[in-house]
Amino acid sequence: MEEVKPRIAIHKFTSCDGCQLAFLHLGEDLLTLAEKVDIVHFVEMGPINPTAKVDVAYIEGSISTPEEAKRIREIRANSRYLVTIGACATAGGIQALRNFADTKSWMQAIYATPETISTLDTATAISTHVKVDYEIYGCPVNSQQVLASLLSLLQKVTPTARRDKVCLECKRLGYVCVMVTKGEPCMGPVTHTGCGALCPSLGRGCYACYGPAENINTDSLTQWLSSLGLSDAEIARRFLFIQNSAPGFKEAGLKLQKKKAS
Repeated sequence: MEEVKPRIAIHKFTSCDGCQLAFLHLGEDLLTLAEKVDIVHFVEMGPINPTAKVDVAYIEGSISTPEEAKRIREIRANSRYLVTIGACATAGGIQALRNFADTKSWMQAIYATPETISTLDTATAISTHVKVDYEIYGCPVNSQQVLASLLSLLQKVTPTARRDKVCLECKRLGYVCVMVTKGEPCMGPVTHTGCGALCPSLGRGCYACYGPAENINTDSLTQWLSSLGLSDAEIARRFLFIQNSAPGFKEAGLKLQKKKAS
């Protein structure tokens, strides 16, 4: 009797496709994975079956249109586990910057015929709309994190993620602290690792691509950034950038905006 393989799907919503590429970047590991699972929907790779019932559905992108809000509910109903991958799916992403502005005014300024565009006033994380079983932060996500999460779920084990701060990664890799030695604004003290401290390795400050680490002290980082000459508005923009709806970052950014307005 032929073995029934676990079925997985990778779905795209409002996003740049970068986190889907984390699967393709697995290279030979993807070929090995394809022997163990049945990838039934993954447009980037070929298979198209958006309504298939699956064991694990990976979701890239945020919800920014009425059609997407409907589609994510259908996917949730057809999935045993639903995993969000990347900043857009987990925290709104870059496009969620519109949540802090007048969406209609933006559309009128950008599109010649804004009345033909069907969109929501906000771009929101997947968890705002449906139950999410596991979240993988990153912009883009780390390929090995995605693979490890799938292997854990297929064994009915809750995936775990390292939530070390980028600062610890810098120390492990022997990188000099750019904030202390160069006065570079850096989000490393509040951001969890996953990128290998890429920006600090090039002498630049962290942009918080991988979202908040555990036990973050945003007040302390705010004081550090202020001592480097950044205004409250500039610091707020760093919290409300790629991961603008992530826990801790959103609160810190809005607190600074409110302080500026008062």
